[in-house]
Amino acid sequence: MEHSGFRMSCQLLIVLSAACFAATASAAGKQALVGGTLINGLGSTPLHNSVVLVDGATIEKIGTVDSLPVPAGYAVISTEGMSVLPGLWDMHVHLDINGHADYDHWMPTYKQRFASEIMPASAVQLLLAGVTTARDLGAGLDDSLQVRKRINDGEIPGPRLFVSGPFLQHAPYPGTEDYRWGINGPNDARDKVNRLADAGVDVIKMIDQDLMTIEEAQALVDQAHKRGLKVVAHAHRPEEIRRGLLVGVDNFEHTGLSSAPEYPESVMLPLEERTAAGMIVGDPLYWTPTVEGLWNYEYTRDNPEALDDNCWNRGLQADTIADISASIAHPDELLYFQLTPKRKPTLQRKFQQLRESGVVLLVGTDSGIPLKFHCQSTWHELDVWVNVMGVPAMETIQAATYWPSKFMRVEQRWGSLVAGRYADIVAVKGDVLRYISLLQDVDLVMKGGTVYKQDGVPVEANLRGRSDQENSE
Repeated sequence: MEHSGFRMSCQLLIVLSAACFAATASAAGKQALVGGTLINGLGSTPLHNSVVLVDGATIEKIGTVDSLPVPAGYAVISTEGMSVLPGLWDMHVHLDINGHADYDHWMPTYKQRFASEIMPASAVQLLLAGVTTARDLGAGLDDSLQVRKRINDGEIPGPRLFVSGPFLQHAPYPGTEDYRWGINGPNDARDKVNRLADAGVDVIKMIDQDLMTIEEAQALVDQAHKRGLKVVAHAHRPEEIRRGLLVGVDNFEHTGLSSAPEYPESVMLPLEERTAAGMIVGDPLYWTPTVEGLWNYEYTRDNPEALDDNCWNRGLQADTIADISASIAHPDELLYFQLTPKRKPTLQRKFQQLRESGVVLLVGTDSGIPLKFHCQSTWHELDVWVNVMGVPAMETIQAATYWPSKFMRVEQRWGSLVAGRYADIVAVKGDVLRYISLLQDVDLVMKGGTVYKQDGVPVEANLRGRSDQENSE
């Protein structure tokens, strides 16, 4: 009798197991993130004990464990004890550089490997760091478009990518013509913008606009706007800012003016006027201050252990890794940073001036510059915003999620955790609103419903990309 009952129990278990397998198989792509504290990117009160239902690439529903039971057939991912937030954005990266200290050597040496090795490596490093969207500002046009397409097509892993292609400036520096295009007159400015727009860039990057004629700078910005593209511009010198404000730049980059103690009144007054007018018409001025590289240089120089973190090795060939390592072996000798100790004491004041002016601040890092690796830079920037510049963690997270999506006009599709938007989600153990530095090691990275990192470990099967998968079959 016991034997017969055991047989019946086993048969029932087999039937139930088969049914469960069938349900799971038929509901492929249905996932539920259950238990964590959800920060939606919109500044709302965090949602405790949250449930996020994901169907394919999008968020289906959001609720709590009490209000939203997980339907049958959903793969459950526990986020208990975690903060759950939108995938991070980094609004200023350079995929074609990866921490090397000598541009004169790097650019010609690795030019033929940018699209095949360097940029894909930078992209996957960003993704595993929780950056599910990035804006690449200044690289060769063909390389930028090729890498963006390969990511979009699923051939290689990486963040959703917005690209500018080459810088537009008065005159390219010798040997940089591939990724810096010179402007010679208003007609040439319009032609260069049209070439980039026709190729399919997402934004126009302008630098050294104070060296252009006012007619050239105005023609560049006007043509970009006519083509539906926003203009991002450097803000290193006072006249760069004043000229940019005059011609209608949409987003300034960096915290400039070298070692000057603060932005002068001649910059602040027109800046405040522009922000006041912009807020009224719903077109705010944006600013990406990129402060972390400057603030942390002396610490990194004196405590270089983080440079040995092999997270930045991923995707790079052995000779590339060795070359980068050799170039940064003596951080104290890098000419790139010799003025930085004089600039650091001015950063807090200038950052505060920008906040007080009413500009919308965006998180961006200049990642890829010497000593700055794509696997580290974004969380470093967030940490400096919160723990040095005094920006509340919620505001900082919005500057790395919602506001970038708003600037790039995709806020209805991603950048916040709302039903119907892309399932670009990161989760980390602990409370990021109290300890923002927890983002240095995200536990979960999901982009478009695909999990690329879980329990702090890369999901290698999903990181291989379609082309690698096809080659292995």
